[in-house]
Amino acid sequence: MRELKPPLSLRDVEELEAGEVVELTGRMIVARDRAHLRLLELSRRNEPPPVELRGAVVFHGGPIASRGEGGWSVVSMGPTTSARFEELAVEVCRRLEVRALVGKGGLSPSCSKALREAGAVYLAYPGGAGVLAARSVVRVEEVHWLDLGIPEALWVLEVRKLAPLLVAIDLKGGDLYEEVAERARRILRELKAERRPLKP
Repeated sequence: MRELKPPLSLRDVEELEAGEVVELTGRMIVARDRAHLRLLELSRRNEPPPVELRGAVVFHGGPIASRGEGGWSVVSMGPTTSARFEELAVEVCRRLEVRALVGKGGLSPSCSKALREAGAVYLAYPGGAGVLAARSVVRVEEVHWLDLGIPEALWVLEVRKLAPLLVAIDLKGGDLYEEVAERARRILRELKAERRPLKP
């Protein structure tokens, strides 16, 4: 299994192919829609983000975390549905040079195309496996914007061997979700063509 170690270069993600399973070790950003919106607000004002995002991997999710004497610990970290804020996510990739998104579910064909143009890939993580993801968290490096709430804050985590990450959208035109959708459309067309009128 290929191991990705952020920050990622364009060459790193160009080598990935749809259908490949990879794991992640290193620094990972965790952010949902409200954090994406705030990142874009800063970028549009030409203000820097609180963390370096060039070459980053951004996990779409809101961790369940607790704070004790030793600092923050992540209890669970399931992915959220990326299609909810896909346009925001693609713009973050374009403006801030994020190289990979991790989420749940597919993206629209237009956003998949825009993601490729931004030089970023989409990695799918299984829903319902939040505790498994949390086991990969070595430590919480930073957390910003807690005024948005714990799930919506901007988290910077150190992870080790976070997996399985399925390359769902690559830079070469591969899109696993669109392939499944096209296969379903073809089967429906075939079924409709085979239908015979009922005899009276």
